[in-house]
Amino acid sequence: MAEWLFFSSLALVVGFVLDGLLGDPKGWPHLIRFFGVVISYLEKLLYPLKNKRLAGGLLVVFTLCICGGLPTLLLVLFWKISPWLFFLLESLLSWQLLAARSLHDESLPVYEALMEEDLPKARKALSFIVGRDTENLDAAAISRATVETVAENTADGVAAPLFYLTLAGAPLACLYKAINTLDSMVGYRNKRYEEFGSCAARLDDLANYIPARLCALLMILASALAGLSARNAWRIWRRDRRKHASPNSAQTEAVMAGALGIELAGDAWYFGQLIQKPSIGDALRPIEAEDIHLAHRILFLTSLLHFLLSILLRGVFYAAL
Repeated sequence: MAEWLFFSSLALVVGFVLDGLLGDPKGWPHLIRFFGVVISYLEKLLYPLKNKRLAGGLLVVFTLCICGGLPTLLLVLFWKISPWLFFLLESLLSWQLLAARSLHDESLPVYEALMEEDLPKARKALSFIVGRDTENLDAAAISRATVETVAENTADGVAAPLFYLTLAGAPLACLYKAINTLDSMVGYRNKRYEEFGSCAARLDDLANYIPARLCALLMILASALAGLSARNAWRIWRRDRRKHASPNSAQTEAVMAGALGIELAGDAWYFGQLIQKPSIGDALRPIEAEDIHLAHRILFLTSLLHFLLSILLRGVFYAAL
């Protein structure tokens, strides 16, 4: 057990560093894209079933067996051959399970287009990272949507994978990312997925429950380190953390809104339909493009704090063995 913990922890360090340095290089094979292909294939097979809830439940079971089972079997096999071979695969998986750099890189074009005052370019860049309609958004709405997605994805793209990597390494983190990918693909409350995606959506809520709250607390500390208002971040988090249909999404959005002194969320258009949502935070000042840059700073500081906490906990586990 101690030997596994050593190699797994070393792989966590390597994966975190590789994510920070390389992110998700375009054109490279990626684990999450493989998960997406698996889910799409299974959806085509299962959606025609008459009982949509049963079909959605089967989708979840088969996806977890494939996307969690295959990496686990490979890791066990590699461990039996050589701990160093296990270390290489665990490092690769840890790298691809984390998304701090890619979250920054995918939202940066929105910031750059806004700084160039090119709204059509900013809207197009935003459309790649959010689910809402972007065609008619002004500069403030584009900035707001970008800050929101950075805040929300800090939890499920960085904090949650780190949380599960810390608990049990890549196998458990792969299961989490399979759940999260399922939710992003079928967890919508629309005519097609209301019943079919309900199991995936509820499981994602459960899987993110603790990580989202831990991420929010670390984000408050990161706000202080970034020179922003940790006090207001704490206040808004306490007040607005439940202002979302999801039990988790408002956790980090509330902290981000409080730290920046801006208002997030509110009504938005999705697939041509206006969805009414409560606002989060106080509009102490108008939102602007520079808030995306500040959100990136909080993203990286939160990621670093969570990583240091993970290594500390792994060290405690190792000393206890």
